[in-house]
Amino acid sequence: MRSHLSFSLAALAIVASGSAQAQLCNGVSIAKGRDGRALGHFAYGDAAPDALMAVPPSLATGTCRLRPEAAAALQRLLAAAAGDPAVQGRLYAFSCHRSLVRQQSTFCRTRESDSGVDRAISAAPPGHSEHGTGYAVDFTVRPADGCPDAEACMAAKPAFRWLTANAPRFGFELSFPPGNKQGVKWEPWHWRWVGTSTSEPGAARARFLFARARTAFPADPAIDPILPRVVPPVVVRTIEPAATDDKGKKKRRRKERRRD
Repeated sequence: MRSHLSFSLAALAIVASGSAQAQLCNGVSIAKGRDGRALGHFAYGDAAPDALMAVPPSLATGTCRLRPEAAAALQRLLAAAAGDPAVQGRLYAFSCHRSLVRQQSTFCRTRESDSGVDRAISAAPPGHSEHGTGYAVDFTVRPADGCPDAEACMAAKPAFRWLTANAPRFGFELSFPPGNKQGVKWEPWHWRWVGTSTSEPGAARARFLFARARTAFPADPAIDPILPRVVPPVVVRTIEPAATDDKGKKKRRRKERRRD
């Protein structure tokens, strides 16, 4: 048993190290795309355990560990939500950092095919989850009122509308908005921390980790969205001679043309 576990951990470590292959389930692996994605998901590896801190148990439905800067922002967000009647309930964190082994379990538990394509729309292969960074958190609301955790029904709750309006104030953005071109289903519960600005402690590291995802598949709502560079057209003004008027005098007229 111990040797099998050691082999699994070693295999998952290879996944996180930038290998051209990504391990799925039951020993099946697939080749990554040219952009390094596996089944649509970027590689993130796994945060070191000593880089994480626990969020107070009163703020989570289970164990929640995040990087300190994200944990502090989460506590401020949840405190603000607790004091706002617009939430119409209580927001909690229910899934935070996930180790490589736990992510493999999450990815494989409802697997229907060895290819993993069917599962990738709602879960990332191990080593390719934003949760591995220690900067991502899944929210839930209590009372549940018949809406299970990590289900689209959360989008109909006042708590989600509150998050949409307020989470960016605490440095959180929605990773997978509806209709995202990354091919991941809409996850109104899943938010990543990138800081309110680049000057906020820890924000530069978070934004570096998520840079490719934020550029190719922008969040919505997003913080400091990365916009395409637009070069304004150059207006060139020239003075050209004109035909003579009725009195034989030449006129000069201004002519403007756009040069893109």
